[in-house]
Amino acid sequence: MSGQNRNEITTGSSVKIVLKADQKSGKLTSGVVKDILTKSSFHPHGIKVRLMDGQVGRVKEVEK
Repeated sequence: MSGQNRNEITTGSSVKIVLKADQKSGKLTSGVVKDILTKSSFHPHGIKVRLMDGQVGRVKEVEK
């Protein structure tokens, strides 16, 4: 799943995000969702989330 639709992501989901500092390189960071920060149901660059360790970024991939 691409991470562009809010309904694909729930608290506790395992995801891969791109951090603001890594946007140019596209480096992905894995983690578990603590909070969903984007209020809209869709975002073309990925739903913004906060991971359990406090890192914030946009979801690029939802792991199953």
